[in-house]
Amino acid sequence: MTTAEDRGESLRMIRDSAAGIAPRTSDLKRIRALRFNEPGFDRSVWREMCEMGWLGLLVPEDQGGSGLGVQEFCALTEELGAALIPEPLIAAAMAARLLPSDALPDVLSGERIVLPAWQEKPLSIDVAAGGTVFSGGKVAGKKVFIPMAAGADAFLVTVPGGLALVERDAQGVHLECQTTQDGGNSGTLTLDNAAAAFVAGDAGEAFETACMATSAYLLGAMDRVFGITLDYLKTREQFGRKIGSFQALQHRSADLKIQVSLARATVNAAARTQDESGDASVRKAAVSRAKARASDAASIVTRGCIQLHGGIGYTDAADPGLFLRKTMVLAPAYGSAALHRARYRDLAPVGDED
Repeated sequence: MTTAEDRGESLRMIRDSAAGIAPRTSDLKRIRALRFNEPGFDRSVWREMCEMGWLGLLVPEDQGGSGLGVQEFCALTEELGAALIPEPLIAAAMAARLLPSDALPDVLSGERIVLPAWQEKPLSIDVAAGGTVFSGGKVAGKKVFIPMAAGADAFLVTVPGGLALVERDAQGVHLECQTTQDGGNSGTLTLDNAAAAFVAGDAGEAFETACMATSAYLLGAMDRVFGITLDYLKTREQFGRKIGSFQALQHRSADLKIQVSLARATVNAAARTQDESGDASVRKAAVSRAKARASDAASIVTRGCIQLHGGIGYTDAADPGLFLRKTMVLAPAYGSAALHRARYRDLAPVGDED
């Protein structure tokens, strides 16, 4: 049985492992260089991430993974959020949990990228939508909002009763990518009786984990941009004084700090619930509570940090703008705050309020 001390050491090691690729002190030059260019991320960095075992953190050991928990994965994605890492680890990890064992080696090594395609409607968190149909080794339908789809080699498509593995270059596969606010891309996948291999499984639990990991990523992003802003307040002078000494700015900073702290408490508690609770409804309620809190807080904090930077904060050259753009993309990903508040309302025990 894993003790609290063992779990704490595991989380520390996971965070430390991120420092080589996603240091919290990074100057974000790599992030800027990758923006608005397909595929939007670096395949060599992706392979390095896979070599470190990140993609297989949640994959069972007997399938080549580490078999760790949601808390470890969220600790990692929080660090990725602090460095604004564009590589699609969260989405690819969702697919890796669902792939059959014989398809995993090339995926876990980073040589092949498989991304999940589950969403059919703009405002939905239903991974069991039945608009896409699999029959006779062919799949037909349409999936939307596939993150960083331009870099995918194949897609794991949700269909009624399971999933379908579709090669990107297969006949009948049409992928249209649009640029997102953060300089990445989002794909619309149209399948016209494309050849596919059926994969047994249910994407529900993998979706919940991806949603949790996105909440942690948002937490890392808001924490980092708040730290950048505090450093700015301590060094920028106006009227012969450091602007951090102005009481009005201190009050606004305190409000943002509260948002970060509340988001951290909610995300960490929800991650523990995923690892410890045997009740699916309790786990889903915790996920929705965390995602709603993280989405709202990240939006408030990034906008507030830009305002505290003054005029320069609104320029593309200022780092806070990068965090705001990322938040604009990820806050609605895997369900907006409004959708998750509604789901939490339906699932949470009476009297449990956020």
